[in-house]
Amino acid sequence: MNDTRHIQNLALVGFMGTGKSSVGRIVAEAMQFEFVDTDAIIEAQSGRTITEIFAQAGEPVFRQLEEQVVSQLATRQKLVISTGGGLVMNPCNLTSLKTHALVVCLWASAETIWERVRTQSHRPLLQTPDPLGKIKQMLDQRGPAYRKADVLIHTGLRSPREVALQVVHQFNLARKKKSRS
Repeated sequence: MNDTRHIQNLALVGFMGTGKSSVGRIVAEAMQFEFVDTDAIIEAQSGRTITEIFAQAGEPVFRQLEEQVVSQLATRQKLVISTGGGLVMNPCNLTSLKTHALVVCLWASAETIWERVRTQSHRPLLQTPDPLGKIKQMLDQRGPAYRKADVLIHTGLRSPREVALQVVHQFNLARKKKSRS
């Protein structure tokens, strides 16, 4: 972490089904921060669901909306930000998040993710004949971007509460390190 960062928020990145929302809510409560979800903000601002945006306007439009939301969040404080799974594929988003937030990537295996999301119909990118294969392909594509997070935490064999404790610990470490520099 460089000395110009002013860490006042926490951003959770990672693939769908890794626990960003459930862990994020626990972390926000523990830290007395506000929990925000970039997908929920996009839905509220656009008046459409993510699935509708993908179907009607396409992924590029959705990614533009994501970038706008990330930019809006840069001016706020005491947030736990749960991001969409592909948000960090845009380097501008990661750069923006790192100006004000500790970026923590939650990670799980493709098989664990598939077990967690297989019954969810609101996942537009998984509407395919081989969803597990699609997850593996997307993890391979997104892996390099996820690894640019400040911290990576594997969520596969941990409860959301255990992961949340680790996230809070990492945030506190980063803030202490920053205050000493």
